[in-house]
Amino acid sequence: QSPSTIMAAQPSSSSAPRKQLELTPEDFERYMFFESARKQAEKDYAKNNQDTQALTRWGGSLLELAHFRQGTEAIELIEAAILKFEEALQINPKKHDALWCLGNALTSQGFLYADAEKAGEFFTKAADNFRKALAEEPNNEVYKKALEMTAKAPALHLELQKQLAQQQQQQQQQAVAAGATGAAGGAQSEAERRKELDEAFTYDVLGWLTLAAIAVGWIAMARRAGAAAA
Repeated sequence: QSPSTIMAAQPSSSSAPRKQLELTPEDFERYMFFESARKQAEKDYAKNNQDTQALTRWGGSLLELAHFRQGTEAIELIEAAILKFEEALQINPKKHDALWCLGNALTSQGFLYADAEKAGEFFTKAADNFRKALAEEPNNEVYKKALEMTAKAPALHLELQKQLAQQQQQQQQQAVAAGATGAAGGAQSEAERRKELDEAFTYDVLGWLTLAAIAVGWIAMARRAGAAAA
């Protein structure tokens, strides 16, 4: 079956341009389910802004929809989801499913930072939320699994940064080699300089998109772990 083309919805009602996404029939069905859930949660919240379940479902839908985005769009959805979970917990600090969802979102956000210390702060916050969720439901296997997975996040983050650093080093070596060749052959042309700058910029963008992909991948991994433990 050929992929379905959809219009990717914004985190909230917005006049911002929408980008087309090509999805398999299965992913299209999942996308429509969570987009419908997001809209319904938004309506329920509009009727009652103290509805913590609506806020949790809204944030959860945004996290799932981030799986269908790339780069800054995925990041914006993760950040929007965090705000919904935090709002729900301001109303009911013991809402365990909101605590669990917030933990997943914070873990994802941690992967968006190259600095290990900064990322670690998010992983620590995530673990705290998982512990709080587990305190409310001590026998919940999903929450136990989430806490175990978060303990592995710093090592995964470190490995990711090593890979990105290696890619950057290779890029720099190629730029130096190209510069040496240009010096030997005479003054480097303006077009060549622009090409080198474009290549460096492309690496920076690809590195950032890789981090965003890891963050979104964490959401999918957490979802699969939850399904397995349920």
